[in-house]
Amino acid sequence: MKMSEIKALPNKELVERYKAEVVRLQKMKFQHAVTQLDQPHTLGETRKTIARMLTELNARRAEAEAQAYLKQMSEEN
Repeated sequence: MKMSEIKALPNKELVERYKAEVVRLQKMKFQHAVTQLDQPHTLGETRKTIARMLTELNARRAEAEAQAYLKQMSEEN
């Protein structure tokens, strides 16, 4: 999943997809430990997708916190 696709997702769907990717990675790791995966490079791709999703979620959280802080500061003045 590309970063542009991730940025286009709404928060709720992004969180749901993040959780699904974490479960998928865990299952692939277990399967890889038992038997060889047909495409072992998918482990790395999934890890990178999860990292991209976390990066976007953290950026959105930081933006929301900044907006809330600015709103609070403007209300105090």
